[in-house]
Amino acid sequence: MVRKKGKPLRKPWMRTAILALGLLVLPGQAMAAKIVVDAGHGGRDPGAIGVNGLQEKTVNLDISRKLRDLLIQRGYEVTMTRDSDVYLTLKERVDFTKAQHADLFVSIHANSISSPGTRGAMVLYYDDAYPQSSYPASPEMRALTPQSRELATKVLNSLVQTAGLENRGIVPSAVYVVRMGNIPSILVETAFLSNPEDAALLASNQMRQIMAQGIASGIEAYLPPNIQFPDTRGHWAREAILRLNAQGVVEGVGKNFEPDRMLTRAEWMTLLGRIFDLPAAKPAGGACGDGSKDTVAGAVYRDGGCDAAQGAAAFRDVNAGHWAFADLDRAVKAGVLEGYPDGTLRPDQPVTRAEVAALFQRLAKLPLIELAPGSQRPFKDIPAGYWAEGEVAALKQAGWIDGVTAERFEPERSMTRAESAALIDRYIASRK
Repeated sequence: MVRKKGKPLRKPWMRTAILALGLLVLPGQAMAAKIVVDAGHGGRDPGAIGVNGLQEKTVNLDISRKLRDLLIQRGYEVTMTRDSDVYLTLKERVDFTKAQHADLFVSIHANSISSPGTRGAMVLYYDDAYPQSSYPASPEMRALTPQSRELATKVLNSLVQTAGLENRGIVPSAVYVVRMGNIPSILVETAFLSNPEDAALLASNQMRQIMAQGIASGIEAYLPPNIQFPDTRGHWAREAILRLNAQGVVEGVGKNFEPDRMLTRAEWMTLLGRIFDLPAAKPAGGACGDGSKDTVAGAVYRDGGCDAAQGAAAFRDVNAGHWAFADLDRAVKAGVLEGYPDGTLRPDQPVTRAEVAALFQRLAKLPLIELAPGSQRPFKDIPAGYWAEGEVAALKQAGWIDGVTAERFEPERSMTRAESAALIDRYIASRK
């Protein structure tokens, strides 16, 4: 991890937390937001033909190039699905976009309709409130409906205001390029080639430049070029993540944070090993855990039957080449981390929310809450006698952890990077 330069940390426990949380992410510097600009049609597919003979593919490519140049000037990284008069299938456009690991997809088109009096701009996006069974969307695009809708709104508003076009609204659509991707996606219909006035605007180099400016400004209103961790935009844990980043606590995976990726056992144990002082190493011949609920290891993991003094090397699925070997080795030798009956440690297996709560409660030395039979449970889905009920209750009472909902904790669900960051953020705040 490369720590950001800034104000020195003054509290030892906070310095430890900073070193630890950095292990939730990979080294990398913040980079500009990346936009894929898609010039519709091309090659053997001319698109609509204007009343003035103008081919849509020509208009689309010119506006797309202008948009690319404007976005680059504003600090974005931009790639185009096509930068010449070539034919691409819709699937090729989406596959290309996925390979770019971009933040937004913007497809540029010109409209056409049988009624020559219709004119103006509109923006298409996929909306899961209006699914079409014959044209199912990708799971990612279904979940991204709010983001795509907001992007469509900001781009359309900026386009019509900048270019003086009639506003024909945002339109839920099942067109392939906005329903099959995995990032917020829109299709911009700049104006109508079937309308004489609009067709004349589209034939104007100056107006194409103005349209590109309007689209660029709308994109910037939605996603500034140098926004920190763009994949956390609108995410519930963004403020916590940004606070930790401002303190030099976290950096992203490239330009992103990947907040919803599942946290592994290795990541979590490495984090705990840096936040807390682990117990002293057990003597040679000591079991990796005694299975007792009075120990961190016994309460959470099953005994793999190893010699604690051998550390992580005692497990057949861990070797010195693992990125977290040193931290896993330390945790095993301290009796904090145990393996499974089959002799594995499973370091890359996601860690559950119950495991996170139990380990954190013990290592933070937070008083355990003993729940009497018949007493109110911290969450409805944690039954009486559940192995981690007291630990979850303790963290909830301390204000360090939330449920998935107000009533459900989902203890066996994997913990995400965002959830772990929120837990650390609250812990740090409570210690100030």
